[in-house]
Amino acid sequence: MKPLKDRFTDYIHQLQNHICRAVEKLDGEAKFLEDNWERDGGGGGRTRVISNGRVFEKGGVNCSVVHGELPELIRKRFGVNQGWFFAAGISLVLHPENPFVPTVHANYRYFELYDEEGGERQDAWFGGGADLTPYYLFDEDARHFHKTHQSACGAINPELYPDFKKQCDAYFHNAHRAEGRGIGGIFYDYKRDENGDGTGLEKWFKLAQSCGDAFTDAYIPIVEKRKNLPFTDEQRYWQEIRRGRYVEFNLIHDRGTLFGLKTNGRVESILMSLPPRVRWDYTFEPKPESEEAKLISVLKNPVEWV
Repeated sequence: MKPLKDRFTDYIHQLQNHICRAVEKLDGEAKFLEDNWERDGGGGGRTRVISNGRVFEKGGVNCSVVHGELPELIRKRFGVNQGWFFAAGISLVLHPENPFVPTVHANYRYFELYDEEGGERQDAWFGGGADLTPYYLFDEDARHFHKTHQSACGAINPELYPDFKKQCDAYFHNAHRAEGRGIGGIFYDYKRDENGDGTGLEKWFKLAQSCGDAFTDAYIPIVEKRKNLPFTDEQRYWQEIRRGRYVEFNLIHDRGTLFGLKTNGRVESILMSLPPRVRWDYTFEPKPESEEAKLISVLKNPVEWV
């Protein structure tokens, strides 16, 4: 059997291909542009970006597989004087043009830590999740997204989803606005080998596979249902206001974005997650009892969707 890091790498490349094919078929017009890059110090990645499509205004499905000596920032975080690492992951964000279609984000990653270059693995963990950011709230869409991920988690352990849902609500939260970035999903991190015999890591790998495989089932039916709904300039304007909140989270709170920027990561791939058209209006407030106000109410008070 291949080492776990190689099997995870194979999996995220296969998942990237699967998701890109599904998104291109759904859009019906735009195709992903591929950009292969190398990292100074070891490894590289495969960035795929789609833009100006019939459905998707901008999006990306990126894989990175990097290794080398730990940057100083990570050494400080882990409390070590030296060390080497391996990190692999898939990260995606899709921004639709139609404001009735939600933005979606997902990320699944694996990290290994070594005392010396080429040495034995000293530590390892998995992290990941997926979350939905609607501009107009359809309860049935939110339930579908959450139920699909509940089932994916349940294939490993039915107790995982409630915990991961709670972590997602807590993490994707714009504290400075006192509201969620979206209506959540699942989020988990630092999932290690609890038993010390490798079985824990195998379990978390299966979870990443189960949740990664569930992504298209969770999201694509929502897009198919909403992509042809007519919308007004005012509804598009609201979408761009809410996109501003998305940018605020990514640049102020998101650990992955901040980590990448502070460790000389590839800026174009890191900022791929940002939407193309955004606005900030001073003291903008939706009309009371409007559909826009309904969304804000849910973002301030997370809902148990399943």
